[in-house]
Amino acid sequence: VKYAHTLNGSGLATSRIFPAMIEQMQQPDGSVKIPEVLRPYMGGLDYIKPIKK
Repeated sequence: VKYAHTLNGSGLATSRIFPAMIEQMQQPDGSVKIPEVLRPYMGGLDYIKPIKK
């Protein structure tokens, strides 16, 4: 495995990447589909589902 080394997230503007990903991947039921390339880093999750109260 080769890792991209960054200091404090300087490789990506994380404060911009996460909202954009959520915006683009949000499903009609409110869940967020995890892109396939990120699933190994998310414990194999396919979706992040909203908590219903």
